[in-house]
Amino acid sequence: MSEEYSKYGFSTRAVHSGVNKDSLYNSCTTPIYTSSTYYWNDLTTNSGYDYTRSANPTRKALEENIASLEGGVGAQATATGMAAITTVMHLFVPGDHIIAGNDIYGGTYRLFADVFTKMGLRFSFVDMGNADAVREAITPDTKCIWIETPSNPLLNVVDIEAVTAVARERRLLTIADNTFLSPYLQRPFEMGVDIIVHSTTKYLNGHSDVVGGCVVSKTKEHADKVAYIVNALGLGCSPFDAFLVLRGVKSLGPRMEAHQKGAMAVARMLDGHANVEKVYYPGLESHPDHELAKRQQKGFGGMVSFDIKGGRPAAEKLFARTKLFQLAESLGGIESLIEYPETMSHASMTAQARLAAGISEKTIRISVGIEDPQDLVADLKQALEG
Repeated sequence: MSEEYSKYGFSTRAVHSGVNKDSLYNSCTTPIYTSSTYYWNDLTTNSGYDYTRSANPTRKALEENIASLEGGVGAQATATGMAAITTVMHLFVPGDHIIAGNDIYGGTYRLFADVFTKMGLRFSFVDMGNADAVREAITPDTKCIWIETPSNPLLNVVDIEAVTAVARERRLLTIADNTFLSPYLQRPFEMGVDIIVHSTTKYLNGHSDVVGGCVVSKTKEHADKVAYIVNALGLGCSPFDAFLVLRGVKSLGPRMEAHQKGAMAVARMLDGHANVEKVYYPGLESHPDHELAKRQQKGFGGMVSFDIKGGRPAAEKLFARTKLFQLAESLGGIESLIEYPETMSHASMTAQARLAAGISEKTIRISVGIEDPQDLVADLKQALEG
């Protein structure tokens, strides 16, 4: 974590960390260093950079920024969010066992269940809301507990402190996907997590114009291991992508406030609508994890899911009628998106796995943008009633 700005507040660090890199022209924004290679002063010394796969000044600036926001000692920016997860999975060896939630993002589930199982890793998918279920899933070969909270798409909240306490009992690594809330709303390191991953595509960038990921480490030991893996596998993000994320992250605080303001308005409307069976939003007092979310989060975020009465036919009619909600995957951008997990974000899960997670043909996921909340509420309401 950069000491230069560590004493300042969150949004100050978001704006200033990783910026002052241009001593030649005093640029107020971080330059894009597109060079693939850097010349050496002699056979043993260089500027600190030799080849962009290994390190790049623009990427380094982004890494400093995100490490500062999360409170980590180091970060590695990767080409995608899945590249970030791929990176941390290479901390383990064949035979290792990892515990994860049964309602995680579909792409993560696919990577775990279909790809890394073929490389010798073993996974158990359990109800992460039950600390006893997590404890019972531990075997002599367990090395890690994977935490995704709130979960995707049902927004179940995992008690991070309870899970990390279990992990400490058995000396297990804990890795948390903090994509849904960002460091502005949730601080996993402060609750005992060892490593944090992000899809920077989402809230950190916030403008739906780049894909990227990041791994943030709490200790130098993990930071060094992660950096080695990113370099060895060639998983680092491009300089231009790093520039775009660094540009976007500057407005993270104000954007998250706007996202969650709109999400609360949408959730409250859905909660009382005759054509909605159930709303999944921790900000609602009726959500079973509401008090837990209040305790471990600064806010409730911009994601809302719900079950629509009538299943897929009703969902298709809704999607056809929305004017402000675009039918698209991804999340965390300034524009509002709506999607159908069964055929989109979670299609990579088996039908049995979706059923076990509670995802059905009724389930719809919304990423609430920063538009005027009253407009979003009116648009969704007319689409439900059409």
